[in-house]
Amino acid sequence: YQGLDLSGYSLDNPAPPLPHDTELNKSRLKLVSDLVERNNLTLREFYLAVATARGHRTVVGTPEQIADSMQEWFENGAADAFNIMPPILPTGLTDFVDQVVPILRKRGLFRHEYEGTTLRENLGLRRPPNSFALQAHRVPEARIAG
Repeated sequence: YQGLDLSGYSLDNPAPPLPHDTELNKSRLKLVSDLVERNNLTLREFYLAVATARGHRTVVGTPEQIADSMQEWFENGAADAFNIMPPILPTGLTDFVDQVVPILRKRGLFRHEYEGTTLRENLGLRRPPNSFALQAHRVPEARIAG
């Protein structure tokens, strides 16, 4: 956070409390503050946690532990969807799909198949009119001069 002078702190001492008197990124500030307080992080640990996860919540563990964490957040209303950002692609994503998704499916938390055949249908969006399709135009009646 800009304006926070950390020059008087050692990287290996506990991170100081973050300021809460901001109007910007309040949800991100809460997430980061909770991370620091819950884990009693040093500045070095804080930097590594935020730098590697880009400030997002990180879950590390067995497939069951990851599924447990996602289920807890979902069932308690803390999240209604998740963005998965594996540290290594494509293997991290493949591991998630092959190991965590089956657990979530068994628990009824992840669908087995989609109802629609397109992303638009699965998002419940109407198909927009085709601007290139011919539209029925009323042809004006011919006038006969007379």
